[in-house]
Amino acid sequence: MASISSAPPSSIASNLRRTRRPHAPLLLPSSLRLAPHRPFRRLSISARFHSSKASSGPNGSHEDHSSSGEEEELHHALPPPQTSGKAAPVFVTLPIDAVTLAGQMTRRKAMGASLMALANAGVEGITVEFWWGIVERDGPGVYDWSAYLDLVTLAESRRLKVRAIMAFHQCGTGPGPGHPCWIPFPQWVCEEMDKEPDLAYSDKYGRRNKEYISLGCDMLPFLRGRTPIQAYSDFMRSFRDTFRDFLGVIITEIQVGMGPAGELRYPSCPTEKLIRPGNEPELGEFQSYDKFMQASLNASARKLGVHQWGHGGPLGTTDVMHNPERTSFFKSDGSWNSAYGQFFLEWYSGMLLRHGERLCLTANAVFWGTGVKISAKVAAIHWHYGTCSHPSELTAGYYNTLTRDGYLPIAQLFSRYSMALCCTCFDVRDTEIQSESKSSPEGCLRQLVHAARMYNLSLCGENSVTRLDDESLKQVIKSCRLYSTGSNKSSLSFNFVRMNRDLFDPYNWNRFTRFVKQMSDARTFQAAAMLGLSYRPNGRYLSSLAADEVGRVITCL
Repeated sequence: MASISSAPPSSIASNLRRTRRPHAPLLLPSSLRLAPHRPFRRLSISARFHSSKASSGPNGSHEDHSSSGEEEELHHALPPPQTSGKAAPVFVTLPIDAVTLAGQMTRRKAMGASLMALANAGVEGITVEFWWGIVERDGPGVYDWSAYLDLVTLAESRRLKVRAIMAFHQCGTGPGPGHPCWIPFPQWVCEEMDKEPDLAYSDKYGRRNKEYISLGCDMLPFLRGRTPIQAYSDFMRSFRDTFRDFLGVIITEIQVGMGPAGELRYPSCPTEKLIRPGNEPELGEFQSYDKFMQASLNASARKLGVHQWGHGGPLGTTDVMHNPERTSFFKSDGSWNSAYGQFFLEWYSGMLLRHGERLCLTANAVFWGTGVKISAKVAAIHWHYGTCSHPSELTAGYYNTLTRDGYLPIAQLFSRYSMALCCTCFDVRDTEIQSESKSSPEGCLRQLVHAARMYNLSLCGENSVTRLDDESLKQVIKSCRLYSTGSNKSSLSFNFVRMNRDLFDPYNWNRFTRFVKQMSDARTFQAAAMLGLSYRPNGRYLSSLAADEVGRVITCL
C-alpha cells in the first residue's frame, strides 16, 4: 500500500506516483492513483485519544487490513495520559481598538487600571496586535510605533509580558470604516489593490476577499516596488529595531500573521462566520481564481503533462444547503479522491505551505538571536469534520481527509524553524454544534494537538468565543490536558481572547481569577484538569471590588 506525500507542488508529479516516505502514517490504496472511487469506512477517533492498534478478530487475533483492499482508518494516537502535569500560564488579548487608526492609545487611564488588575490576578502577560494598517499608514516604509511603545512600556510597568502579533491582515469584523473593529490595510496598499484587483483572493463566482493579500503574488513587486513578503519583512525588521530593548525580556513571543485573522489558511469563508460556533456550517469556496493563482495552477498542470487540469478549479463543490453529500466533489465517493482531485488539493495546500515557509524563513532571519519565541496560528475548522472529505478544511487549504492528515505537514514546517503552534477551539464542545452537520471541534482540536506533540512543538491555545461561563472554562482546562499530560516537554500556554468590560464584572472576574490560578499553578492545574472547575484551590484573588472599580473606569471613559 502506498502513502500520500505532503510535499509542495513542485513535486506533485512524484506525489502522484506514491513513493513511500519515512514517518508517513497516512495510507490510501494504490488504486486511488486512478479515477475509480470506493466507499470509505467512517473515521473513528477515540474520545480518550489513546494509542490506536490493529483491531482484534473474533478469536482475539489481530487483523491486518493492509492487503485486504479495504480502506484504512486514520487514527490520531496520543500516548496514554500520565500523572504529571505542567502549568499553563494565561495571556489576555487586548481589544482590537487598543490603538486607534490614527496611532493613539485609547482610554489610557482605563488601560492602565485594567493591566494592573490582570497582573494582580496572576495573568502572565498580554497579547497585542501590531496592525500593519496602523503602523505603516502614512506611506511605504514610514512606520509609527509610538502608541505601541507606550503600550509595551505600560505593560512593563505592570510586570506583564507581551506577545506581539504581526497583523498583516485586514480586520473586517465590523461593518466598515468608522466601526471600532474595522482595521483596514494601509491606504497605499488599498490603492494598489484598486489598481490590480487580483491582489485579492477570488472564488469561482468572481467574489473578491480582501482580508489578506493573495499568496499567489507573494514574490511579485506590486506594493510600490516591493513584494508582499518584502513588505512583511521590512515591517518586522522595523519592529525589531524599535523594540530591541524589550525583546526576550518583556516581549517574549512574536506571532507572525500568515493569512486571514492571522491564521495560515485561505479566506474560504468570511472570518466572522468562522469564529461563531452556532453559525450554520459552510463548505467554503476554493480561493484559486485570481490570475496569479490560476497561473500557478496552469504551470503545475503543464509540468505534470495534463493541461486540462490547469483551467479553473474543481466542479461540483457548491450546495445551497451546505451538504457535502449533495455535491459531486465533496461527497463520500466524490472526485476529491480522484487523480484530478488529489492533484488539485496537493497544489492548493502546497501553495499555502510555501507561503507559510516564506514567512517562517523571513521571521527566523529577522528575529534570530533576539531571545523571542516565534509562533504562527492555524485555524481549527471543525465544520463537517466527521465526513470523509472534510470539505471546509479542504477549501481553507488544509488537505485533511478521512485517510490523510493535513496538519502533520504544517507541524513539520513549524518544527524546522523551531516555531510554536497556536490554535483555537479550546473552549468549544461538540454538544454545542448542530449534530446533523457532523462537525466536531473537539475532534479537530485533538488532531491539531496530536500534530503538535508529534513534532514537539510548544502550543498556545485560544478560546473561539469571548465568554466566562463555567462550562467553557472547564472545557479549556480539559483541552489543555490533551497536551500537558505525558512525557511531552514543550511548553503550553493559553491566550484568552479578549479583554472587554464583561471581564471585569465582579461575578465574571471571580471566575476568571480562579481560572487563572488553576491554569498557572502546575499542581492546581493538574487537579482541576482531573476534577473540573468544582475544585477550589486555596488562594487569594483580587477582590471583586477592585474589578468593579476597573469596570467603572472603563464605563466612564
